[in-house]
Amino acid sequence: MLALAAVLEGMSRAQAARIGDMDRQTLRDWGHRFNARGPDGLTDTWAKGSPPRLSPEQQAALAHLVEAGPDPAVHGVVRWRRQDLREVIAAHFGVRYHERTIGKILHKLGFSRLSPRPRHPAQDEWIVAEFKKTSPRP
Repeated sequence: MLALAAVLEGMSRAQAARIGDMDRQTLRDWGHRFNARGPDGLTDTWAKGSPPRLSPEQQAALAHLVEAGPDPAVHGVVRWRRQDLREVIAAHFGVRYHERTIGKILHKLGFSRLSPRPRHPAQDEWIVAEFKKTSPRP
């Protein structure tokens, strides 16, 4: 604001830019923004970005799908990977994403990259317990 006031007082643009610690082009741009919208024009505005391709209902369905985990008979995996979810999203919702974007969507839905160790669906808890009891301690 001080640099703009200096220009309005008759100071050269180069000198006023030095006061504001900016170059002349930036000061010129600020002058145009100030003239168009007043002091509010000097605040930086950021682009909103593109709207999400999945609706909130679809995102909720995806979160439920991730929470439930894959069905090995249907999906062929015992835990979700981003590439698996990419294919499931494309099949269910008709939207193709990059694997990295799948990770960003999962993060926004509150999921982290950490996952428990996968458990084999045919694993017998009794055999595991018996094995732990008879294993020699180190």
